Amino acid sequence: MKIMAVDLGDARTGLALCDITETLASPLCVIEERGAENLLRKVAAAVKEHAAGMVVVGYPRHMNGDAGIRAQKSELFSKQLGKLADVPIILWDERGTTVSAARQLNETNTRGQKRKQIIDAVAAVIILENYLMYRRNQLTINN
Repeated sequence: MKIMAVDLGDARTGLALCDITETLASPLCVIEERGAENLLRKVAAAVKEHAAGMVVVGYPRHMNGDAGIRAQKSELFSKQLGKLADVPIILWDERGTTVSAARQLNETNTRGQKRKQIIDAVAAVIILENYLMYRRNQLTINN
């Protein structure tokens, strides 16, 4: 099944998508949108356009595990997206993904405006890769 990941941001939201075999996660795009309703419509349209059967939304918990304001925004976004897109929505712990994305972009020497344009999509890829690894491990454990 194709699974889409969302790295929700205030101004930019990154999307990533895996292939139908759930093997390869790739950056899809970054949506520059500050309005919650417009963002929801754009993400729901991307879900439908790319025939994603599930969406994984980054859930930004604090390092101590508490859910703060950003996590609450992700919860609300997920509920609303689930209604619009009519697919299962999973909240997935995204602690450290932006740091990992920045590290990857440092390794490829991606700087300046280009870095700003893609870091959210790279973070979405990391969220998706982590979720896919979890799914594979669950299949192994349960078989």
